[in-house]
Amino acid sequence: MNEAVPPPESREPKIVLLVCLLAIVHGLIFSAAFPFFSVVDEQAHLDLVVRYSQGDIPRSLAPPCAEALPFIAIFGTPEYLWPPESQPGGHFATPPWKLPMADVQAKLLGREITWKETVKNHEVSQPPLYYIAAGLWWWFWEKLGLMDGPLLYMARFLNAFVIGAVAWLGWSAARRIFPGNIFIRLAVPALIACMPQTTFYAINNDVFSPLTFGLVFVLLLKFWEAENLAPPLAIGIGLALAATFLTKISNLPLLAVAGVFIALKIFRRLQNRKLRPSISALAILCLCATLPMAAWMAWCQLNFGDFTGSMLKIQFLGWTHKPFAEWFHHPIFTPPGLWYFLKGNLSSFWQGELLWQRQPLAIPAVDLVYVVLTLAAFAGTLAALLRRPASFSKPQRTAVWFSFLCLAAAFAFFALLSVKYDFQDCFYPSRAHPFFVSGRLMLGMLIPFLILFACGLDRLMQRCQNRTKFLALLTLLAFMLASEITIDWRIFPNDYNWFHL
Repeated sequence: MNEAVPPPESREPKIVLLVCLLAIVHGLIFSAAFPFFSVVDEQAHLDLVVRYSQGDIPRSLAPPCAEALPFIAIFGTPEYLWPPESQPGGHFATPPWKLPMADVQAKLLGREITWKETVKNHEVSQPPLYYIAAGLWWWFWEKLGLMDGPLLYMARFLNAFVIGAVAWLGWSAARRIFPGNIFIRLAVPALIACMPQTTFYAINNDVFSPLTFGLVFVLLLKFWEAENLAPPLAIGIGLALAATFLTKISNLPLLAVAGVFIALKIFRRLQNRKLRPSISALAILCLCATLPMAAWMAWCQLNFGDFTGSMLKIQFLGWTHKPFAEWFHHPIFTPPGLWYFLKGNLSSFWQGELLWQRQPLAIPAVDLVYVVLTLAAFAGTLAALLRRPASFSKPQRTAVWFSFLCLAAAFAFFALLSVKYDFQDCFYPSRAHPFFVSGRLMLGMLIPFLILFACGLDRLMQRCQNRTKFLALLTLLAFMLASEITIDWRIFPNDYNWFHL
């Protein structure tokens, strides 16, 4: 009883483990609350998960497979896109699984036929890593006897465990960069655990991006500090780069920044005439990274007509390339347009972009809080980075610059996509709003983003003691959870979700 209370650092791994468990529980609860199928093409992603579980890798545009069609017909609700007054009788129908099969069988078969005859899965050329993992997860639970609605939700529940792993990885990154700052070390995983990103509650391949590039980020920081590149580290970096590419094409700008980072390290070693011991390991890194990438690119070229498979989706959506001279007529080059682009991406990066009854599942005031707080935190980090004398050590400066480059590359890439295409009659992006404002597509930079954010919070409160900083962090986390519950509360009693199966 007379022993001193151990310092927070000694309890840190246990605290982080609890935070990771919170991330998992958070993800499971909200994944269960949302009914199927969300407006981020969840039917298409489910179809690919089921196909990959059977070893069926798509080679062309095709309707959903026969095994996925019953799930789409039975468990989908129209509430994401339609209000109650659009339905017969002014209310949504009772879920089919609550009715006698004889009463609904003909209607369900009609839905399956409609999907098979009129819908093509435009996501078939997506990189395969997520679908392989989710397909194996689906196959495992199916073999254990899980079926119908519980099996469908189990496909979503995989995301919760991925986010738990991302929280642990975020702590690893923060601990490597700021070994002497417990506030930043704990803030990063806590923010991941409480993040109200609705993408985490749907079947989709975006959820793997923060895991794969987060691993790249941590390993590259280790590479930067290493005297020589050891073969195990080279293999890890190469496979992590390949995994990032094989998760989502929207991760390309982050891979470009990683490539620049590796090139700078090689250049430094070359200047110091210390490159020779690492040449064989660098060759291993290149092989581990490029061989899986090249194999998938060859598959895409053979089956979809281009090296990334992107043209198939672009043609399906009806987008066309604009002449270069017209790029600069885009509203993004005006102050209101630039603000719309920044605000839309930052707010949806934090909260997602789901619709409910055709209205954004968001509160504008909450969006504004996230945007303003993010810009203020980034400004605080940048001011500390540019300050003289330096506020950071050399390794910290390298990591913070690396994080800012990831941020800049992601925003530049989606700005480029916004200006180069004419979106024709597409619902989103559209000619009326020709902007990519999908923060979920930038989730690969989640860990670098939150490193900058947590560092900025720390700098803005640099005159405060740790107790005050953690109190502010807990207030922010409570705001995140409370606002998410407030926004999503109407979803929980929905008849089509897990709780009503």
